[in-house]
Parts: sequence; structure tokens; C-alpha cells
Amino acid sequence: MNKFLFFSLCFFISFKALSCSDLLDSDMRILDSSESENLCKYEGKTILVVNVASRCGYTYQYSGLQNLYEKYQDNNFIVLGFPSRDFFQEYSDESAVAEFCSTEYGVEFPMFATVKVRGKNAHPFYKKLKAESGVEPTWNFNKYLISKEGKVVSTFKSGVKPDSEELITAIEKIL
Repeated sequence: MNKFLFFSLCFFISFKALSCSDLLDSDMRILDSSESENLCKYEGKTILVVNVASRCGYTYQYSGLQNLYEKYQDNNFIVLGFPSRDFFQEYSDESAVAEFCSTEYGVEFPMFATVKVRGKNAHPFYKKLKAESGVEPTWNFNKYLISKEGKVVSTFKSGVKPDSEELITAIEKIL
């Protein structure tokens, strides 16, 4: 490899690492695992962030979220699920959450460890979501739509279903 190509490659890799948005630059532990990943991995994709719960009146939305993920994943779209016990409707055992999502709803989109999504003890990622959008989850299945540039462009309350015209229009607009 010639020196120019080597330095160009090094610059590109360094630039890409530095170009991640502050919002996405968050390390998150993967659900029921000791492994973590940085959300910068998803920059360049349209992202739907959802705080989820397994024993909630809105839990049926897992099906719609999975359908959205399957329908748009080839267009650089991803759903990221964040279980939370803030509203007392999530299992205390992460393995139960993982099993439930997999067997009951066939969830294949990335799911992360249980986090606090509101208040002074919220996970730093959720604090950044609130700071950028002005919206803090008021219940399970609150949704944040993030552009490919790593900016919150829309938020949706729990009652907005994944197959709603409002959400689908917003997603398709920024794909």
C-alpha cells in the first residue's frame, strides 16, 4: 500500500470516528449480555428509538415496530429498543425480557439493557434525547425519530402506533 493511500485511509477512519453526533455517541449494553456497543454504529441510518416494556397496554406495538424494521431496513432504517422499569411494567430479569421479545413478538431489531428514561437518574443517552427534543417519555413506547445525521427530527407519544400514517409519513420523509 502506498503512503498516500495509507494516510488517506487513516484520515477517513479518524474523520468518521470524530464525525459521530454527540447524541449518538453513547455506549449501551446489549440486552441480557455483558457486551456493549456505541450507538455511533447506527449513524447514517434513520433511527426510531423506543422505550419499551413487556407488561404494558402498549406492548402489542412490538409487532408494529418489528414490521417497520422489516419494511424499511433495506433503506437504512433501524429500530432501537430500550426496556425501562420507570413505569413499573418491565420484567426485573433481562433474560425474561429478551425471551419475551423473541418468542412473543419475534423481535429482531437491536434491544439494549434496561435503562432509566426519565428524571435526574435517566441514562445519559435519554438525557441527551430530552435535551435535544424537549420531550421526556411520559409512558412506555414513547418514540424519537432520529435523522441520518444524528438529530432528533420528531417525537411521538405512546399512543402513536407504529403503523400510523403520522409515523410512517415522518419516517418516509427522512429516509
